[in-house]
Amino acid sequence: MHSDKKELSLKESQELLETLKARFEKNTKRHEGIAWQDVAAKLTSDTGKLWSLNEMERTGGEPDVVGYDKKTGEYLFFDCSAESPKGRRSVCYDREALDSRKEYKPENNAVEMAAFMGIEVLTEEQYRELQKLGKFDTKTSSWVITPPEIRKLGGAVFCDRRYETVFLYHNGAESYYAARGFRGLLKV
Repeated sequence: MHSDKKELSLKESQELLETLKARFEKNTKRHEGIAWQDVAAKLTSDTGKLWSLNEMERTGGEPDVVGYDKKTGEYLFFDCSAESPKGRRSVCYDREALDSRKEYKPENNAVEMAAFMGIEVLTEEQYRELQKLGKFDTKTSSWVITPPEIRKLGGAVFCDRRYETVFLYHNGAESYYAARGFRGLLKV
Protein backbone atom coordinates (compact mmCIF):
# COMPACT_ATOMS: atom_id res chain seq x y z
CA MET A 1 0.00 0.00 0.00
CA HIS A 2 0.95 3.62 -0.28
CA SER A 3 1.95 6.04 2.46
CA ASP A 4 0.02 6.40 5.72
CA LYS A 5 -0.10 10.16 5.14
CA LYS A 6 -3.70 10.78 4.12
CA GLU A 7 -3.28 14.36 2.96
CA LEU A 8 -2.26 15.88 -0.34
CA SER A 9 -0.01 18.88 -0.79
CA LEU A 10 -1.56 21.99 -2.31
CA LYS A 11 0.16 21.18 -5.62
CA GLU A 12 -1.10 17.56 -5.58
CA SER A 13 -4.63 18.77 -4.78
CA GLN A 14 -4.59 21.27 -7.64
CA GLU A 15 -3.25 18.70 -10.11
CA LEU A 16 -5.89 16.17 -9.07
CA LEU A 17 -8.70 18.74 -9.35
CA GLU A 18 -7.50 19.64 -12.86
CA THR A 19 -7.47 15.95 -13.86
CA LEU A 20 -10.93 15.36 -12.40
CA LYS A 21 -12.33 18.49 -14.06
CA ALA A 22 -10.95 17.48 -17.47
CA ARG A 23 -12.45 13.99 -17.12
CA PHE A 24 -15.76 15.47 -15.92
CA GLU A 25 -15.95 17.77 -18.94
CA LYS A 26 -14.95 15.01 -21.38
CA ASN A 27 -17.62 12.57 -20.13
CA THR A 28 -20.72 14.73 -19.62
CA LYS A 29 -23.16 11.84 -20.25
CA ARG A 30 -22.04 10.25 -16.98
CA HIS A 31 -23.38 13.15 -14.90
CA GLU A 32 -26.01 15.14 -16.76
CA GLY A 33 -27.44 18.02 -14.72
CA ILE A 34 -24.44 18.20 -12.37
CA ALA A 35 -22.20 21.28 -12.42
CA TRP A 36 -18.45 20.93 -11.92
CA GLN A 37 -18.24 24.02 -9.67
CA ASP A 38 -20.65 22.34 -7.19
CA VAL A 39 -18.55 19.16 -7.17
CA ALA A 40 -15.30 21.15 -6.83
CA ALA A 41 -16.71 23.12 -3.89
CA LYS A 42 -17.47 19.86 -2.03
CA LEU A 43 -14.07 18.42 -2.88
CA THR A 44 -12.05 21.41 -1.73
CA SER A 45 -13.86 21.40 1.62
CA ASP A 46 -12.93 17.78 2.42
CA THR A 47 -9.22 16.95 2.18
CA GLY A 48 -9.84 13.34 3.23
CA LYS A 49 -12.14 12.71 0.26
CA LEU A 50 -9.64 14.38 -2.04
CA TRP A 51 -6.95 12.01 -0.73
CA SER A 52 -9.23 9.02 -1.41
CA LEU A 53 -9.89 10.23 -4.96
CA ASN A 54 -6.15 10.57 -5.44
CA GLU A 55 -5.72 6.95 -4.34
CA MET A 56 -8.38 5.92 -6.86
CA GLU A 57 -6.50 7.89 -9.54
CA ARG A 58 -3.04 6.68 -8.47
CA THR A 59 -4.11 3.03 -8.74
CA GLY A 60 -5.57 3.50 -12.23
CA GLY A 61 -9.28 3.89 -11.45
CA GLU A 62 -9.93 7.12 -13.37
CA PRO A 63 -12.68 8.22 -10.94
CA ASP A 64 -15.54 10.33 -12.24
CA VAL A 65 -18.88 11.64 -10.98
CA VAL A 66 -21.69 9.24 -11.88
CA GLY A 67 -24.53 10.59 -9.78
CA TYR A 68 -25.89 12.70 -6.96
CA ASP A 69 -27.74 11.42 -3.89
CA LYS A 70 -30.48 13.96 -3.16
CA LYS A 71 -31.13 12.47 0.30
CA THR A 72 -27.55 12.87 1.55
CA GLY A 73 -26.40 15.70 -0.74
CA GLU A 74 -23.41 13.61 -1.82
CA TYR A 75 -21.83 13.24 -5.25
CA LEU A 76 -21.01 9.65 -6.24
CA PHE A 77 -17.66 8.85 -7.81
CA PHE A 78 -17.05 5.44 -9.42
CA ASP A 79 -13.87 4.10 -10.97
CA CYS A 80 -14.48 4.63 -14.69
CA SER A 81 -11.30 3.15 -16.17
CA ALA A 82 -12.05 0.99 -19.21
CA GLU A 83 -10.62 -2.07 -17.47
CA SER A 84 -10.36 -2.98 -13.80
CA PRO A 85 -7.83 -0.56 -12.20
CA LYS A 86 -4.28 -1.81 -12.85
CA GLY A 87 -3.01 -0.93 -9.39
CA ARG A 88 -5.73 -3.03 -7.77
CA ARG A 89 -5.47 -6.32 -9.67
CA SER A 90 -4.11 -9.69 -8.52
CA VAL A 91 -5.89 -9.40 -5.17
CA CYS A 92 -8.11 -11.94 -3.47
CA TYR A 93 -11.45 -10.90 -1.97
CA ASP A 94 -10.84 -10.26 1.77
CA ARG A 95 -8.49 -10.84 4.74
CA GLU A 96 -10.03 -14.20 5.61
CA ALA A 97 -9.37 -15.38 2.05
CA LEU A 98 -5.81 -14.03 2.12
CA ASP A 99 -5.07 -15.72 5.45
CA SER A 100 -6.47 -19.03 4.17
CA ARG A 101 -3.88 -19.28 1.39
CA LYS A 102 -0.96 -21.49 2.37
CA GLU A 103 1.29 -20.48 -0.52
CA TYR A 104 1.43 -18.07 -3.44
CA LYS A 105 -0.39 -15.41 -1.45
CA PRO A 106 -1.33 -12.20 -3.26
CA GLU A 107 0.03 -8.98 -1.81
CA ASN A 108 -3.37 -7.69 -0.79
CA ASN A 109 -7.14 -8.14 -0.77
CA ALA A 110 -9.93 -6.01 -2.23
CA VAL A 111 -11.91 -5.32 0.95
CA GLU A 112 -8.96 -4.08 3.02
CA MET A 113 -7.45 -2.16 0.13
CA ALA A 114 -10.73 -0.30 -0.38
CA ALA A 115 -11.01 0.45 3.34
CA PHE A 116 -7.46 1.82 3.43
CA MET A 117 -8.27 4.04 0.44
CA GLY A 118 -11.45 5.30 2.12
CA ILE A 119 -13.72 3.90 -0.60
CA GLU A 120 -16.27 1.10 -0.91
CA VAL A 121 -16.11 -1.89 -3.26
CA LEU A 122 -19.00 -1.63 -5.75
CA THR A 123 -22.07 -3.77 -5.22
CA GLU A 124 -23.46 -5.80 -8.12
CA GLU A 125 -26.22 -3.21 -8.54
CA GLN A 126 -23.71 -0.32 -8.66
CA TYR A 127 -21.56 -2.27 -11.12
CA ARG A 128 -24.57 -2.73 -13.41
CA GLU A 129 -25.33 1.02 -13.12
CA LEU A 130 -21.75 1.77 -14.18
CA GLN A 131 -22.17 -0.48 -17.22
CA LYS A 132 -25.08 1.70 -18.38
CA LEU A 133 -22.57 4.56 -18.79
CA GLY A 134 -20.18 2.71 -21.10
CA LYS A 135 -18.43 -0.58 -21.76
CA PHE A 136 -16.21 -1.55 -18.83
CA ASP A 137 -14.22 -4.70 -18.05
CA THR A 138 -14.37 -6.21 -21.53
CA LYS A 139 -10.96 -7.87 -20.93
CA THR A 140 -10.78 -7.85 -17.11
CA SER A 141 -13.15 -8.49 -14.22
CA SER A 142 -13.88 -6.82 -10.88
CA TRP A 143 -14.75 -8.21 -7.46
CA VAL A 144 -18.08 -6.88 -6.14
CA ILE A 145 -19.51 -7.02 -2.63
CA THR A 146 -20.36 -10.63 -1.90
CA PRO A 147 -23.58 -11.56 -0.07
CA PRO A 148 -22.76 -12.92 3.43
CA GLU A 149 -24.39 -16.29 2.74
CA ILE A 150 -22.04 -16.88 -0.22
CA ARG A 151 -18.99 -15.59 1.64
CA LYS A 152 -19.75 -17.81 4.64
CA LEU A 153 -19.42 -20.82 2.33
CA GLY A 154 -16.02 -19.66 1.06
CA GLY A 155 -17.13 -17.99 -2.15
CA ALA A 156 -16.98 -14.48 -3.54
CA VAL A 157 -18.53 -12.87 -6.62
CA PHE A 158 -17.19 -10.75 -9.45
CA CYS A 159 -18.52 -9.17 -12.62
CA ASP A 160 -17.36 -8.40 -16.13
CA ARG A 161 -18.78 -7.52 -19.54
CA ARG A 162 -18.63 -10.02 -22.38
CA TYR A 163 -20.79 -10.47 -25.47
CA GLU A 164 -22.49 -7.10 -24.77
CA THR A 165 -23.78 -8.56 -21.48
CA VAL A 166 -22.82 -7.95 -17.85
CA PHE A 167 -22.16 -11.25 -16.07
CA LEU A 168 -21.99 -12.11 -12.38
CA TYR A 169 -19.74 -15.07 -11.55
CA HIS A 170 -18.45 -16.86 -8.48
CA ASN A 171 -15.03 -18.04 -7.39
CA GLY A 172 -13.32 -19.09 -4.20
CA ALA A 173 -12.66 -15.87 -2.25
CA GLU A 174 -8.98 -16.80 -1.98
CA SER A 175 -8.50 -16.83 -5.76
CA TYR A 176 -6.74 -14.01 -7.56
CA TYR A 177 -5.87 -13.32 -11.15
CA ALA A 178 -3.81 -10.76 -13.03
CA ALA A 179 -6.94 -9.61 -14.85
CA ARG A 180 -9.19 -9.27 -11.76
CA GLY A 181 -9.26 -6.27 -9.49
CA PHE A 182 -12.01 -4.19 -7.97
CA ARG A 183 -13.80 -0.92 -8.64
CA GLY A 184 -14.65 1.56 -5.95
CA LEU A 185 -17.25 4.08 -4.91
CA LEU A 186 -16.58 7.32 -3.06
CA LYS A 187 -19.36 9.55 -1.73
CA VAL A 188 -18.42 13.24 -1.49
